[in-house]
Amino acid sequence: MPTSSPGRTLALNWSRWWRQSTSQPLMTCSTPTHCGRRWRRGGEGGRVRCPTWDSSWLSSRSLFFSLCSLIVKILGDINPMELAVFRFLGILLPTLPLLVRRADPPFPKGRRLMLILRGVVGAVSLMLQFYAFRHMPLADASVIIFSVPVFVAVFARVFLGEPCGLFHGVVIILTIAGVVLIARPPLLFGSLSDAYTTENWWGVAAAIGATVIAANVYVILRVLKGLHFSVIMTNFAIVALCLTPVVSWISGHFCVPRCGYERYLILAIGVFSFGGQILLTKALQLEQAGPVSIARTADVVFAFIWQAVFFKELPDLLSLMGALLVISCVFLTGLRKWLLSLPHTSAVRRRLRCLTC
Repeated sequence: MPTSSPGRTLALNWSRWWRQSTSQPLMTCSTPTHCGRRWRRGGEGGRVRCPTWDSSWLSSRSLFFSLCSLIVKILGDINPMELAVFRFLGILLPTLPLLVRRADPPFPKGRRLMLILRGVVGAVSLMLQFYAFRHMPLADASVIIFSVPVFVAVFARVFLGEPCGLFHGVVIILTIAGVVLIARPPLLFGSLSDAYTTENWWGVAAAIGATVIAANVYVILRVLKGLHFSVIMTNFAIVALCLTPVVSWISGHFCVPRCGYERYLILAIGVFSFGGQILLTKALQLEQAGPVSIARTADVVFAFIWQAVFFKELPDLLSLMGALLVISCVFLTGLRKWLLSLPHTSAVRRRLRCLTC
């Protein structure tokens, strides 16, 4: 009897785990007694979900992605573009076996151009994020990049014709104010901007560029919402892996990492990206997009912790005020998404109707 190849065995094991964890419908946990366990059977064969486990998925995802950012900051001798290659490998490895097992067409007709565009836009955004982490304080870069959900409404209005009302206008203005407090342009802050070097300003420009580009990724994903995530993520990783080495080579910084701890940290980027991507996918399956956006505030919390512990840099008052503004706007954006998912007769939705305008 012929033996299975290692690749096929990996694909079978991976797809079996995925089907077991997602095959049955989920029901909302209605009583506190459910929270001591991960699952229990519902009355009609469904599964009851525990909010505590939803929070653990999201917190672990934030921890893993923040550790990737920390490693990029620590490895100062390696080009951020080169480090991005290992992040994309961490995305490709978990999704490729599932794509093979599902036998979906990897390049579906009519969607190829959008899939390539999603790969290019996502790769450029992530490379700019890594550049920002390297050339400005970790917490400041994380806060600016964290504001992505707020700007999605602008590009969704431009490209998809989605409504953009008073609420979006207010939170966008407040978010920009928060970013300005963090960046501190000399025209507005004078001598308070002297602490930022030319290198820091390039980092700020990269963080803002990454935020704007990442907002367009969300818009593209809405266009591709009919495709399975394994098709989208596999194409994203393949396009990014083709683009990133070329950018590193053109910039003249492509090199082989030295032996020792550097190679282990680079390997950790791939591992943490793998884990973070899986946890994010599970979180989006188990919870709505609004609460997931709110829970992403842990990204900023971890960034402030790593900055204080590893780099002995404490944020100043302006950075804290800017972070508070950005986090509040993202929190309100996520809260609004959750309110809009409630029925119109909901008492909570009626009580907070000012957020749905």
